[in-house]
Amino acid sequence: MTTARLHRWDEIALEKITEMISRKIVAGEREMLAQIYLKRGAQVPMHAHESEQMTYVLQGALKFMVGAEEIIVREGEVLHIPAHVRHQAEALEDTLELDVFSPVRSDWLRDEDERPAADEP
Repeated sequence: MTTARLHRWDEIALEKITEMISRKIVAGEREMLAQIYLKRGAQVPMHAHESEQMTYVLQGALKFMVGAEEIIVREGEVLHIPAHVRHQAEALEDTLELDVFSPVRSDWLRDEDERPAADEP
């Protein structure tokens, strides 16, 4: 891409992942930004990916297990998860957070028919 492009969150369709988790995605060539909405009690199962991840909690709180370490991330805090590190999360409250991934999570951009099951992150 050689030109700038403006994205408006309110014009991006909300993608329902599970009854408890929804997201909106903006992707460039080498990085991705995702707005994630998690209802209290929502679980993101243990997983790992080639992307480095930054999770910025805008509202609410998340409890992460990163490897064997438990980390609580609250409003205004950012958690950095290196590439290939296994992690899972649970929403301690209704939560709005931003995830930045580099490289892009191509598994999140596949056609609807090729998407993983709703319980896969």
